[in-house]
Amino acid sequence: MDNNAAAVRALELYKINAKLCDPHPSKKGISAAFPDNHSAKDTHAPNKRRSDIVQHSRVADIPVWFVTEVHYLTEDKVYEILSICEGKRDYSPLIRVIGRIFSSADGLVQSFRKDQGQHKPHTKEQRKAHQGKDEDKDEDEKERSTAMDQESEESEASASSRGAAAAESRLGPVEVSVDVEAVRRVYARLLSNETIEAAFLNALVYLTPHVELDLTYLDVYDTNPDYLNIFVIVMENSNLHSPEYLEMAMPLFCKCMSKLPLPALAKLTRLWSQYSIEQIRRMMETFQQLITFTVISNEYDSEHLVNDDDCVVAAAKCLKLVFYANVLGGDLDTDHNEDEEEEPASESSELTLQELLGEERRNKKGPRIDPLEKELGIRTLDCRQPLIPFEEFVNEPLNDVLEMDKDFTFFKVDSESKFSFQTCPFILNACTKSLGLYYDNRISMYSERRITALYSLVQGQQLNPYLRLKVRRDHIIDDALVRLEMIAMENPADLRKQLFVEFEGEQGVDEGGVSKEFFQLVLEEMFNPDIGMFTYDESTKLFWFNPSSLENEAQFTLIGIVLGLAIYNNCILDVHFPMVVYRKLMGKKGTYLDLADSHPVLYQSLKELLEYEGNVEEDMMITFQISQTDLFGDPITYDLKEHGDKIPVTMENRKEFVSLYAEYILNKSVERQFKAFRRGFQMVTNESPLKCLFRPEEVELLICGSRNLDFYALEETTEYDGGYHKDCRIIKDFWETVHSFSDEDKRLFLQFTTGTDRAPVGGLGKLKMIIAKNGPDTDRLPTSHTCFNALLLPEYDTKEKLKERLLKAITYAKGFGML
Repeated sequence: MDNNAAAVRALELYKINAKLCDPHPSKKGISAAFPDNHSAKDTHAPNKRRSDIVQHSRVADIPVWFVTEVHYLTEDKVYEILSICEGKRDYSPLIRVIGRIFSSADGLVQSFRKDQGQHKPHTKEQRKAHQGKDEDKDEDEKERSTAMDQESEESEASASSRGAAAAESRLGPVEVSVDVEAVRRVYARLLSNETIEAAFLNALVYLTPHVELDLTYLDVYDTNPDYLNIFVIVMENSNLHSPEYLEMAMPLFCKCMSKLPLPALAKLTRLWSQYSIEQIRRMMETFQQLITFTVISNEYDSEHLVNDDDCVVAAAKCLKLVFYANVLGGDLDTDHNEDEEEEPASESSELTLQELLGEERRNKKGPRIDPLEKELGIRTLDCRQPLIPFEEFVNEPLNDVLEMDKDFTFFKVDSESKFSFQTCPFILNACTKSLGLYYDNRISMYSERRITALYSLVQGQQLNPYLRLKVRRDHIIDDALVRLEMIAMENPADLRKQLFVEFEGEQGVDEGGVSKEFFQLVLEEMFNPDIGMFTYDESTKLFWFNPSSLENEAQFTLIGIVLGLAIYNNCILDVHFPMVVYRKLMGKKGTYLDLADSHPVLYQSLKELLEYEGNVEEDMMITFQISQTDLFGDPITYDLKEHGDKIPVTMENRKEFVSLYAEYILNKSVERQFKAFRRGFQMVTNESPLKCLFRPEEVELLICGSRNLDFYALEETTEYDGGYHKDCRIIKDFWETVHSFSDEDKRLFLQFTTGTDRAPVGGLGKLKMIIAKNGPDTDRLPTSHTCFNALLLPEYDTKEKLKERLLKAITYAKGFGML
């Protein structure tokens, strides 16, 4: 070689991380490189014809120059080399080819292309016969044939590179130019061989730094969309979850994938959404194991945050692609969306004051939308049934080490430079997300308090930093309705202040406990069947909006405000709605499938109609007119279509009938009541990240808490004060007594101690209860501070007296001042 050629060759070798040659090669080294044991002198003789070099430099009957100059792989090429290697029991040529191609971005991009005209692999006998014919050729023919093959390969590679953009324009939003099935077949053949399998690992380690540089500093995807083939091919490797990959290759590969531009990420997601459940689960478990492996292998604290771990962050971003692929591949409902309510306008004076302070109202236009979600045109809420349950995407080890206060700061303030796991809410459990929502609500409360204090200074208004409600116990609905309605009309922003409730004529400072009782009393009265705002289904134990209710919209708005305030003030309510209510609150309309839990008898009837195999029109004689019973028991008819009483339901139009029936029951018949209800809910939560963090079932958990009461978990987390400790006789007697209670008595005890009979998000183990000593043995009953979840327990002499006094306290405990 001349100097320029040597320099070019050196750069090429450097790019593929080739090993340096031995400066003093021994005969042993030459023999290892060339198993036919020809001398180095003969092999490298300058005047030798190339055919002679080929003849004397074979590795397992494959020419060295053939191995080193393969620019890309096809399924046939792999099988051809593999067949020869298996015959000689020497896999080094195939390992060298895999190492070169799979460590080269250009090589992988051009490999396994659909447009390369791959054929089914030949049988072993056909390959041997073909190989025998080639060996019978003379050297000149072999040289000419080889040169032609080289030229053909180079022209194919060149054409492939030139036509990449044109090929992309022909491909749809899901299609890629790589033959995924061929890649899977190749992996299935090669990964069973441990020697060959190691070549894929080493090649991936060498590949990733170059790919990361290309994606960081060059717009490679814009110039060549087939660059995405690299990630499609690598992710088909079924061994990516093995410890060797997790430790060496996957952290680097995830960093590369996370740097793909948004259109490339969306295309990859759409492609994966067409995969089988098993393939999607394999990819999900790969990224999950990488996150778990990294988290448990490191120690995190307030100084060393998991948010700063590039590996965990990159893996979470990659897991997001699998999550949305799981959503896209599931049972989607993108059509039935509620009309968005207009956001209540804030006072111009408040906005002006904030502008003077150099501030802007937080999330003025509502919660943020994930860019990938927007690019895909899909929301998590649109998926009724994902391929893999959402719960499997939650990573508990990550939740355990996440500093939620810091993560929330990154989410709200420093999202450009710091990563927040709240941008990947699917990986967080409901308990962790509820903590983030709690921080958001508290900061909003402090912000409103600060603005109010500034108003009092600037405009001389009376300082009122809290949302104060003073109500009479026997007129609680009227008092609450008037006060909250005035606030909603005058300044809806006041609803985002911290709530303080006072019962007229009763002592008690509201540190949370009085509010809990207020909510419970309001709901008990509002859901009273005698009022008629809601109907109650004995079979499901659930409430539904009464379409014939005589109550005005303000009453339903009050219920919505109460539910919003409960979330905002971290209170749990005893409400019993079907899941469709929470779906509708999040922006979806009710459909036929939602009738299963809200109107199960009707759902079963409509299901039987859809499945009926006889003559629907003659056997059932149903029309598009339905009838209902109003509040007073009188029948009401409604035409699902114009002149519905004259349109029979047939085999052809029964799906339309079912759809219109569900639309009427779940949406149209209660439209007035539900719009008022939703308006009240949004008055409190419209600036909250509730929608972007929580799914409908998690919103129900936030409002209602968990129905599963694990008192052993509560015992583990309870703290003691005033001289008590967990080994005291009285404490042991207390827990033995509580564990012996019936489920109803346990709920009463929880109501007495905490103000609600539900467990918080995460279960009773998340409830910090305190048992404090309240003097020696006495006839007085135990008391509680529901604001602080504190039970004041006298040191009773006997277990029987403890049980009798405790049961009396929890059975007759309502209102303040009871001793």
